[in-house]
Formats: sequence, structure tokens, C-alpha cells
Amino acid sequence: MTETKSNDSESVSTTQQQLGAKNAVSSNTILLDTDSSKSPESIYTVPLLKLIKEAQQQHGLRHGDYQRYRTYCSSRLHRLRKVLHFPQGDRKGFKKREVTLDNLKDEKFVYLPLIQAERAWAYAMQLKQESNTEPRKKFHLVARLRKAVSHTMHLEYICQSPLCDARTKLEAQAYSSWMQGTLFFELQEWKQASEKLVLSQTIYEKLASALNEDEQILYKQRVEELNPNLRYCAYNIGDSSAQQDLLNMRSKGGKSELDALIAQTREKQAASLLEVTWRGRTVPVRLEKIRVFLLAYQGLDASLGKANDCDAKFSAYETILLDCKEAIQSLKEDLAAVAKTKVDVQPSQLGSQPYLLSYLTFLRATLTIDRNLLMVDLFQKNFAAYQSGESKKVAKPQEGVKLYEAMVQLSGELQQLQGIDNDKEFQNDLELLTKVFKAFRCYYMALTCQGNRQWAEALALYQRAETYINQSEGKKLGDSEFTKYSRVGQDLAHLRSLVNSGKCAAHAQNILGVEDINAAMSGLSVRSKKSLCLRLDEFVEDVSLTSATPNVIKLPPTMAPVPCKPLFFDLALNHISFPSLAENMENKKSTGAGITGFVKGLWGWGGKK
Repeated sequence: MTETKSNDSESVSTTQQQLGAKNAVSSNTILLDTDSSKSPESIYTVPLLKLIKEAQQQHGLRHGDYQRYRTYCSSRLHRLRKVLHFPQGDRKGFKKREVTLDNLKDEKFVYLPLIQAERAWAYAMQLKQESNTEPRKKFHLVARLRKAVSHTMHLEYICQSPLCDARTKLEAQAYSSWMQGTLFFELQEWKQASEKLVLSQTIYEKLASALNEDEQILYKQRVEELNPNLRYCAYNIGDSSAQQDLLNMRSKGGKSELDALIAQTREKQAASLLEVTWRGRTVPVRLEKIRVFLLAYQGLDASLGKANDCDAKFSAYETILLDCKEAIQSLKEDLAAVAKTKVDVQPSQLGSQPYLLSYLTFLRATLTIDRNLLMVDLFQKNFAAYQSGESKKVAKPQEGVKLYEAMVQLSGELQQLQGIDNDKEFQNDLELLTKVFKAFRCYYMALTCQGNRQWAEALALYQRAETYINQSEGKKLGDSEFTKYSRVGQDLAHLRSLVNSGKCAAHAQNILGVEDINAAMSGLSVRSKKSLCLRLDEFVEDVSLTSATPNVIKLPPTMAPVPCKPLFFDLALNHISFPSLAENMENKKSTGAGITGFVKGLWGWGGKK
């Protein structure tokens, strides 16, 4: 690896020497011609940094799309050569043509090496993103950066022409120094990288001081962008204070490239962290991810102390929890791989690596509790402001229930950790802390039930919260791991007063038996709403009788039930027995016999009328 670095630095210096010699010969020739010629009629002013920043923001780099920006640079080069009538060959073949002082007839010729350098740099940054999964692309990355450096050095040589003003010359020098510093940074040549980046930063600072306020912003941003790389170079050269400077920069700026630099710094420091001690037992730390996490955990207090607001603290907690999760996962995978190769044996004491896993799990749980307590503080402020009407932002008690429920579960996980089952002081403090969290959880659950008009359930939860308060109040956390949670126990006195007031309110509403007292009271009225025709025998003062719409009678009148014609059903008929008529029927048959009777009966005459 050392030989590769030395070869790379030698090749860079060789390239610089070749370009310098070439430019020196050309400059001598040009100087002879320019001495004999007249002074130039116009001076070119090319704001290089402004040009490249605008192009980057408009063509992909706002979202980190280097491939799109590289494509734009290629198209821009083609258009420039076509406009300037400066093609590289014709239909027959390619013929390379470079911009020299002889053909510098327009300021757009300065754009050609600038865009070529940007294209090569964009390709290198694209390869840098891809090299995370394909390490072999780092070699191609370095080659592209060398190409970009050669273009920037050619640009710097062209801008030394008397046709360019002082600002253009300084910007070209600063841009070239920055590109060379970027190359040395990738080659890990820290001293040379620092020298080039410092030179570029100094030039940009001088330019910013000489420009107006509108143009100063861009150059000051460029100066700030160079600070992380400079501090990282200083750390690798031997400055031990540079790591803390990087952490401070991340808390202020929050840039993604700082995370990579900080991770590389911690990986170098992690080599010295070989063991960790927890609760009187020292265990070795073998995995690199665990060492990096433990180093980050050691600097967490300093990062939180320098955080300006809650969002910065939450960001610090999320970062450290993500590192802890990765460390636990890597250790679990290592333990699973070891378990496949070894025979199961029940040791008298928990192994060093499982004990380390318990320690990491303990750190993850306590860090989560710390973050949740910070979220509880923010929630309580918002909830109090919402209840008092000072804030319109809705804050519901369910949020408090969720936070304390998570902390109760984490406390239960800590009680089941391997290796500390027989630690009575540890277990007692965890049990006490669990009761405190349960008391707050019951209180916010009672508030939730009150909001849902569930008075009996709210009263029961208030009583349960009071029970937990009685069991926890007056006791102190004795273990050094939990002394930082003493403030939570001190809030129990205030919680007791809140529980007592809420319990009285819930008890009263439960006895009344009215779900919505306000709605019930609003329905009561001392004035009668009856019309005058319905209350003729009552005297009620009614102002509407003297108004334009008096309440005398309601028209149309309301529908009222009226009696209808009754229906009669003969139920006695079924219970009456009639006399027999058999004798009369026989006498009737005997009368009217013979032919005369037959005829009378047939034609219907001669009968009785």
C-alpha cells in the first residue's frame, strides 16, 4: 500500500513537471510575440466559482446525481466547440486540439478546460459513490482525478494570459489548488493535500473580502466547505484535537461528508480500544464495529452538551442508537458463527462475548430511555401549553402513554439480561424505576379515559397510579448506573397532586352519572317555548308577543291522534247451540208432490207469495 501511494504521488509530480515545462516553452514563445504586438483591446473576467456552482445546482448536484452532471458537461463541451468553430477533427477522424494562448480569441475558450475538468471530477465522484460496493473502482477514481488535475493546471496556465484580469487568475489558481488537494486527499497524502487546500482556502478568503456582499456568500461557503477536509488532514498529520473539531462541525452543519470523515477517524482510534469493564468484570472487544460504537458513546455527553436545541440532541441519540444496533447485530452474528463450530458446554460463568452482548443491550436500552425522557420533557411542555390555551398545537395524553409504555418494556428487558440475575442492587433499582414509569403511565391513561367519558375506568387508573406512587416515593436509586434517573423520582410529589385532583374530578363525574355535563346544562332554560294558545292558564313573560313575529299559535298545527270508528266482532256466536230443524225439513219435502207440484216448481209459478 505504501509503494502504491509513493508511485501515485510521483506520477502526479511528473504530470505537473511535464505540464510546467510545456507551458514554459509556450509562454516564452508567446511572450516574444506579445512584446512586439499591441496591448490587448479587451480584458476577460470569468467568475469560475460562480459558473461551476450554478451549473452544479441546476444539473443534478442538488440531489447528488453526478452522472447527470457529467452528461451535461459533455453536451456543454460539444456545444461550445461548435459555437467557437473549434472541433477536434472532422468526419475523417479525430484530431486533438487544445486551447492555447494563440487561439484565445474569446473568453468562452476559457470554458473548455474548465468544463473538461468538471466532467472528469464528476465522473470521479460518481465512481466514489459506486466504490462502496465495488472497491476496484477506486483505481479508476484516482485516474479521473488525475485527468481533472491536468485540465485545471492547463486552465491556470491559460488564465495567466494578459487577456485575463486578476480575479480570473486568482480563481483559476484557487480552483487548481482545490482539485490537486482533492487528489492528494484520495491518495492519503495528507501533508500535500493540506498545503493545497490551505492555499485554495486562502485565495477564496481574499477574493471574498474584495467582492461585494452579494458575491461574498458563495466564496464564504466554499471556505467553509474546505474546513472538514483540512481538519481531517490535520488529524492524520498528528493533531489530536482535530476529531473534536469535526464533531463540532457536524453538530453545526450536519453535512453528510462529515459523517464519513468522523467514521474514519474513530476507526483509527478504535485500534487502541481492546477491552471494556462493566460491573467489575473486564471483557475483550474483538469486533471493529463495537470499538467504533464504544468510542462514539464516550463522546456522547460532549456532543449533547454542545447541542443548541432538542432537534440536535435527538439527532445525536438517533446516530448513536443506530451505531449500537449495528454493533449488537455484528456481535450476534459472530456468536452464531462460533456456536456452529463448538460443542455445547454449560460453563459455570457466562462467557466474555455473551457478557459483552448484555452490556451492549444495556447501553441500547438506557440510551433509548434517555431519549424518551427528553421526548417526555418536550411533550409535557406542549401538553401544558395546549391545556392552558397558549398553544394551538394539539398534544394528546396518548403520546405520554406510548413513551412511558416503551420505557416500562425496556425496564423489563433489562431485568432479564444474562449475567446480572444475582445482582440484587441492580434488580431492586430496576424494579423501583419500573414502578415510577408505571405511575406516570397510569396517570396519562387516566387522562385518556377522562377524554373518552369513561369515569369509572379513569378513577381506577388514578387509584392504581397512587398505589405505585406510595410504593416508590421516598426511595432512592443506589446503583451508579441509574443515579441519572433520580430526577424522575423527584417528580413523584408533583404527580401525586395531579393524581389527587384528577381522582376527585373523576369520582364526582362518576357519581353524577351524566356523560356530558355541559351539554345537559345547556339544554335547561327558564323561559317557556310554548305558544300562547297552549298556555292560556299560565302567565309567562314572553317578549316575542310584542315583536313582529309573536308566538301565538303554531301553523300549521302539529298532527294529533283522533278516535276512529270501532270494529265489532261477534264472539258469542261460537258459544250458542241452536235447536234442530230436521222435522221441518221433512214436512217441507212431503208437500207439493205429483205432477202439478213438479210443474209449479219447474216454471216458478203457483208458489206462495
